Amino acid sequence: MYKLIIRPIFFLFDPEKIHYFTFSLVKFLSKIPLVPNIFRSLYQVNDKKLERNLFGLTFKNPVGLAAGFDKNAVLYNELANFGFGFIEIGTVTPKGQVGNPKKRLFRLKDDQGIINRMGFNNEGLAIAIEQLKKNKGKVIIGGNIGKNTQTAPENYTADYLECFKGLHPYVDYFVLNVSCPNVGSHAKLNDKDYLVELITECQKLNKLEEKQKPILLKIAPDLNNVQLDEIIELVAETNIDGVIASNTSTTRDNLKASPERLKEIGNGGVSGQPIKNQSTQVIKYLADNSNKSFPIIGVGGIHSEQDALDKLEAGADLVQIYTGFIYEGPSLVKRINKAILKDL
Repeated sequence: MYKLIIRPIFFLFDPEKIHYFTFSLVKFLSKIPLVPNIFRSLYQVNDKKLERNLFGLTFKNPVGLAAGFDKNAVLYNELANFGFGFIEIGTVTPKGQVGNPKKRLFRLKDDQGIINRMGFNNEGLAIAIEQLKKNKGKVIIGGNIGKNTQTAPENYTADYLECFKGLHPYVDYFVLNVSCPNVGSHAKLNDKDYLVELITECQKLNKLEEKQKPILLKIAPDLNNVQLDEIIELVAETNIDGVIASNTSTTRDNLKASPERLKEIGNGGVSGQPIKNQSTQVIKYLADNSNKSFPIIGVGGIHSEQDALDKLEAGADLVQIYTGFIYEGPSLVKRINKAILKDL
């Protein structure tokens, strides 16, 4: 029903506007008695064989929702009813910011992809904390954190630490987002020496807390093998808990969209099917060349059961969806979990 009726209607409207309309719709429907139960019966797959134990956490299944969908932590309780094993909120920055000028979100229908240059638009740390205080404990929550766009390079780490300390009581794991292509002054965040500094400072703060939370690093799919070797060295040097591979891509290779359309859209990160193979190759390289020495969450272009199985086969321990959720609908989560069970 989603692909036949709902998606064609949604795709008639501006992507960003329909995103917020969908949030309001799910919020409204979830307040109707018995509707959450219907969602759970339709979309959840509850089987102990789906459980995954990673960095001290037990995930009820390996299929998560990637960051960027619920930026301000306003819908995670309702989204938990759709069968996710974990949900990542954010990217959260210390101060609220509007992000890049609109229009900044574009569908590539023929490619089953999206180009975005949102620019870490979010309502800020304080609002995220207030929303997370409403957590009903239905699902594991990840906190994806970043810096404010206007922050000077010498203060990048302070931004991450402020978010880390503020969100620490309310999330189950952290993701350091250093790979978003839509935020200015990003060169420093790709420097290995700086990443060692950033991770080390977050780990110091983590050790001061009564309960330490896992810390992961989200990387770009555009890294070459030398850069991926540096990531492997970085993980070994810092003992960070894991890697998320990958963020959106700046490449425009092999797209069906016309050059004119791409020029009209302009800059932004590509997500969805166009980066599926690129992301899977990054996962496989990291897993093979590190002797699978750290956990990997695979994300990028998962639109089917096989897409998810390919990520897991390549070396991912968990997977996340985002663009596939938009194109395929909520049944994708259930389909992937059933395929994983069948593949065991």
